[in-house]
Amino acid sequence: MDHHKLVRDCLNGRREAQYALYEEFSENMLAVCYRYTKSMTDAEDVLQEGFIKVFKNLHQFKFEGELGGWIRRVMVTTALNYLKRNSRYQSDLSFTDTMMHPISTDNPEVTMNAQDLAALVRQLPTGYQTIFNMHAVEGYTHVEIGKMLGINEGTSRSQYARARSLLISWLEKQSVEKKIDSYVRP
Repeated sequence: MDHHKLVRDCLNGRREAQYALYEEFSENMLAVCYRYTKSMTDAEDVLQEGFIKVFKNLHQFKFEGELGGWIRRVMVTTALNYLKRNSRYQSDLSFTDTMMHPISTDNPEVTMNAQDLAALVRQLPTGYQTIFNMHAVEGYTHVEIGKMLGINEGTSRSQYARARSLLISWLEKQSVEKKIDSYVRP
């Protein structure tokens, strides 16, 4: 699909082009939104709000880089704003430098499919989950994350390390439980 033509048609008010743009990107963008929220309902709200922003600001797309990347940035920003203003996430979305979990550099030897890993990431506290997704999944640097969230780079790094450490400990625990189960159950 020619995304440049699609954008031009959307900017010219062609409804079928707007529908085509939504159809082209909505499934992947819903997955992006879901990574930042704790429910599919919240993810759908973020997606809807995000696409409103996409269509409202489509004139700002510079035809440099991929349209999907530009839309993804809009969705991530929308998800972050949703987390900040939604009372359900307020208490979890705190970024402190206090030590909560030990940091480990061990790598668990666990085989896990992407869906199970994503479910595990969703169990992280919201602050950890947000920074983990922004850095490990979206590819933002800690400097960029700091600017987007209004925190310093070091806080982003430590929150990421703690999220990673917590995930590793959960994976190691699952690995041990699987080994025990294999010995106990013939």
